Amino acid sequence: MDIGRRAALAALLAAGLVPCAAARAASGASVPSGPRPPASLLGSEIRRLPTSRKVVALTFNAAWDEAGIDTVLAELRRRELPATFFPTGAFADAHPAAVRTIGAAHGLGNHSYSHPYFQDLSTAQRVQEVRRADAAIRTASGTEPLPFFRFPYSATTRASVADVNDLGYAAIEFTADTNGYLGPQGGMSAEAAAERAIDALAPGAIIQMHVGSNGDGIVLDAEALPLIVDAAESDGYTIVDLRDFLVA
Repeated sequence: MDIGRRAALAALLAAGLVPCAAARAASGASVPSGPRPPASLLGSEIRRLPTSRKVVALTFNAAWDEAGIDTVLAELRRRELPATFFPTGAFADAHPAAVRTIGAAHGLGNHSYSHPYFQDLSTAQRVQEVRRADAAIRTASGTEPLPFFRFPYSATTRASVADVNDLGYAAIEFTADTNGYLGPQGGMSAEAAAERAIDALAPGAIIQMHVGSNGDGIVLDAEALPLIVDAAESDGYTIVDLRDFLVA
């Protein structure tokens, strides 16, 4: 789009005369074809779901190897619980069978393609990271990814959140990270990881965990998961699916 048309579109947008989806299409941004995030999830990073109910969302990032995935999926299946997974595009390309297995039971968000610091990227580079990851996740899973984006390193800026929103994604971060990804070598244990999640329980809390390992095969979050769920449920919390917060 040339500068003149972009300026005209911006003026129409400011006047409320162009629907947001049409504006994104005109500007060249991809528009996810599935359910859209509600307005309550746009405009800023989301670290707690907009609810006063005693609910908590379980989320897992995937960027390394496949360690722990079968254990996590088996535990979620045994308890009939939902979770949302945020694979990188590079992970989807390297482990398509794992992504397909995850996507058959749980929602898949977008965690960028190569896991860079988004504040160091231009808008065009951010768009490329998100689009490339979306294509890889779609190809690997055979499903429609969710319009949820999680920033690598949780490194958000107002500009990068706006860029992600313009692509049709809500920026879903977390209330607490278990830090299980640090592993025993980082001074963590399954019990310590679980405690970090339990201490953060509050209405709408989003817990971030990780599957995969840095080569040692140890996935503390897979061991911590049943401890977290037991504590949450005993305190009256319900595990909810992030997809419940989408508007069709």
